Amino acid sequence: MTGEDTSTDALAPFLAQPEDAAIIIDYDGTLSPIVDDPTQALPLEGVPDLLDELTRRYARVAVVSGRPLAFLLDVLPHSLILTGLYGLEALSGDRRFDHPQGGAWREVIDDVASLGEVRGPTGMLVERKGLSLTLHYRTHPEIESEVHDWATTQATRSGLRCRPARMSYELHPPIDVDKGTAVRNIANGVHSVLYMGDDVGDLSAFAQLDELAGQGRETLRVAVRSDESAAELLDQADLVVDGPAGVRDLLRALAAG
Repeated sequence: MTGEDTSTDALAPFLAQPEDAAIIIDYDGTLSPIVDDPTQALPLEGVPDLLDELTRRYARVAVVSGRPLAFLLDVLPHSLILTGLYGLEALSGDRRFDHPQGGAWREVIDDVASLGEVRGPTGMLVERKGLSLTLHYRTHPEIESEVHDWATTQATRSGLRCRPARMSYELHPPIDVDKGTAVRNIANGVHSVLYMGDDVGDLSAFAQLDELAGQGRETLRVAVRSDESAAELLDQADLVVDGPAGVRDLLRALAAG
């Protein structure tokens, strides 16, 4: 964490009125370390218990991720608001949301994933997520340009949208959802909103917090720093913490009150 006094000051509005605050957090690289095998990306030790504790203090505690909801349900407390695939699916208590336009794209995504597994660049890892897919090159960084070209070609051919991500490219249905729209929905009705993230996909959430701040609401943009951090994200942050361990420290501070 960069500066204990600074972080304490930044958290003051949330600690003072937790019943009117939302804590919203990215998953990969924020709650969990980045690993070569995406199926093995587990929350840092102690983080699930901290998150569950926060749900008893703050109005809303949510995780917003490009991961499918099924994965989040396997590794995180069900007391959280869980938003998967950038908002194509979500669960809050016993209320589940599935975007009405999402299902129509499942077959298209499956076809592109199958093509990638057979005819994609050598070394590219295809991660199927149901209503999206991620094309990883982390273990073969030298094929980045090949993966980019393959992903953009498939997006043009299929009608999907291509997004850059950390050492990967993502293909999504052409539906206007992102972390910013997810944050807007979760933050509705609360005064203070904190968001933590580590990658370019979190910039839309930061932009949404800027919009909320313009409405007179308290906001805090927290960037999670690593060797792969996007300079733009760090530049826009109100507070920077070092990796998932720094996030865990911040969660402890929020829980301690």
